Amino acid sequence: MNIEGNKVIVNKSAEDVFTYFDDLQNFKTIMPDNIQKFEVEGDSFLFGLPGMPEIRLVLKEKTPFTNITLGAASSKMPFTLSSDIKELVDDKCEIQLNFEGEFNPMMAMMIKKPITKFVDALTENLRKL
Repeated sequence: MNIEGNKVIVNKSAEDVFTYFDDLQNFKTIMPDNIQKFEVEGDSFLFGLPGMPEIRLVLKEKTPFTNITLGAASSKMPFTLSSDIKELVDDKCEIQLNFEGEFNPMMAMMIKKPITKFVDALTENLRKL
């Protein structure tokens, strides 16, 4: 299952955005408003939203100024959430979030709508950077 967020243009350089998200604590700023829990521990963070189990995301990969990829810490729900950053001009870049997961058809059907809503909320909050 693949869910691509909308592309968002922010008035920051790709380096500034990358550096901002390299500090995992800053992911809290783009979480949905109804977040109930957010805890950073090393190279991972745990978050909880109403009606969903708590999820721990681990920093899997980072390519300076172009990508930060997080992945689920649990093998029960294998997925990644990548932030692709593209420099447009000085102090302006484009960001797109991509969710990729391997789920059986029944699970995919159950989680597609809430995950899409989650990616949309993160994308919308990126505009506020």
